[in-house]
Amino acid sequence: MSGIVVHLPQGSGGADGEPGGGAVTLRLGPGEVARFGRGSSATPVELRLADEAISRLAGEIRVTDDHWQLTNHSTTQSYVVENPEGAGEYLRVSPRRAGAPIPFEFSRVVLPTRRGTTVSFQVFAPDHVYLDPPGAGGSWASRTVTAYSLDETATYFLVLVALCEPWLRDQSPVAVPTTPQVVERLRGHATGGRLTARAVSSHIDYLADEKLRIGLAAAAPDPGAGGGTSGADRRNGKRDAVVGLALRFGIVREEHLALLPPRAEAGARGR
Repeated sequence: MSGIVVHLPQGSGGADGEPGGGAVTLRLGPGEVARFGRGSSATPVELRLADEAISRLAGEIRVTDDHWQLTNHSTTQSYVVENPEGAGEYLRVSPRRAGAPIPFEFSRVVLPTRRGTTVSFQVFAPDHVYLDPPGAGGSWASRTVTAYSLDETATYFLVLVALCEPWLRDQSPVAVPTTPQVVERLRGHATGGRLTARAVSSHIDYLADEKLRIGLAAAAPDPGAGGGTSGADRRNGKRDAVVGLALRFGIVREEHLALLPPRAEAGARGR
């Protein structure tokens, strides 16, 4: 795996040493560590969790070559790691547990508080690799792994299918669906129907930056078009690049349209 992405939502505490509670996103490579907790001047942490029930140094995340580990520094509280993409799977990390391996590709780390709620942050572990299909034969050294390792049951893949749908239905689109259009298209889906615009944008970023590994140059608009590059331009360029690569290499195909909820338009048909 190339590393992990850790995301702390806005209002949960923010980065240590910074005022307010802005969202924080960390990218960690193999061998790197990020600590989380309430923090202090004597106990710096990379993820500051603003609740008096959380230890100054609550735990740490360590990235290895093929997974990530969670250490719980608390002497009294267990932490829960959920799989938001699954059917309620979770694992409990006991107090003082060191280096618990986390198997989920997308995880939510949840810590208890005294307010009747919880504090949580998300961890994306990209680049899970898959071998050739059974029966391919050959030694381990001769096996081939997939270039783009995507889980077709994951929510990010559902978002990708929604972005690619107009091309797969031969609608001759002039633009990639916008984030609000994706939110509306997935309304009524068992899991995707709960997505917000912010969540859809996060999944697009994850696809572009981690799963499909689209470089900034590929995702940015053509500088020769004139003018500066705004945040909206960069996001539009990223969506265009994600769709272009997914269709070019057949990552999303016509049969994947069955993952989407039924379309509202009468008489709509696929290719």
